[in-house]
Amino acid sequence: MSHISSRLYQDKTDLQSIIDFTFKVRPADHLNDYPAKVNLEENLASTEIQANTWLWFDESQLIGYAYVDDFRNLRWEIENEYVEQIGTEIVEWGESCIRKKLEKEGAATLDASCKEDYTAKISFLKWHGFCQTDELTIGMIRRLDKPIPEPELPAGFVIRSVMGVQEAEAIASTHRAAFGTDYMTTENRLAIMNTSEYDPSLDLVAVAPDGTIAAYCTCSVNEPNKEGSTDPVATNPRFQRMRLARALLLTGMKMLKERGMETACLGTSGANLAMQKTAESVGFHVDFRVLWFEKKVTQAP
Repeated sequence: MSHISSRLYQDKTDLQSIIDFTFKVRPADHLNDYPAKVNLEENLASTEIQANTWLWFDESQLIGYAYVDDFRNLRWEIENEYVEQIGTEIVEWGESCIRKKLEKEGAATLDASCKEDYTAKISFLKWHGFCQTDELTIGMIRRLDKPIPEPELPAGFVIRSVMGVQEAEAIASTHRAAFGTDYMTTENRLAIMNTSEYDPSLDLVAVAPDGTIAAYCTCSVNEPNKEGSTDPVATNPRFQRMRLARALLLTGMKMLKERGMETACLGTSGANLAMQKTAESVGFHVDFRVLWFEKKVTQAP
């Protein structure tokens, strides 16, 4: 007989349990879906996200968890045999987190996403009242055994690795300018730099002649899968149309190949045609699509 209990996220012991559980319950072909290990480490470094994280147990065994991130997205995993028992609670937890945001931000939806071939999660979302939106995320991939052209930079520009945490604010500022968002604070950038898979030598910046960080590309390696990542890539609007993103991608791919990676991947919004064209220009092609869903949330009566 099940003895199900639940509680709020507590500490880094819970983080490790969540990471282990994620890779235990996911199907093999979705092991590296977002959020992967590095994303969980980054997200759960935030005290706000920790306060939006709930765990379910059968006796002492973790059987599910859910959290709402900074973008109102529900992230969750459930042991298959418990979906009917706690699935509704997981969605209700997400809705309760959005209600807390309603007063501060006027947030009106709980959002969620999954790859278009992840039928179990799509069915779960639709069963619990989520509706698919027109938004897409595009996952792209490039084999590294094919020739990688030499990067070309404007006169006076250089590409190098970051010098350390002292450049976190400059990189965060570049991100904010590139994407028109306030999300990437220095604190969030430091959280990325403190994850277990972060390699400062693969964190690349394009620097203008006056020393300004004009663009960046954070690369990483996944040793077991021999897959590298060249994501995210961002260019300050002051320096766009100078092919800096292209040069960073080429530099990153060369470094990933030197580290034994067989493929490179990146993700971008389905609406970001400029990034897609830049990636295609250096040999990337579409690997998968991520569908997005939303559920309207109102204040409890």
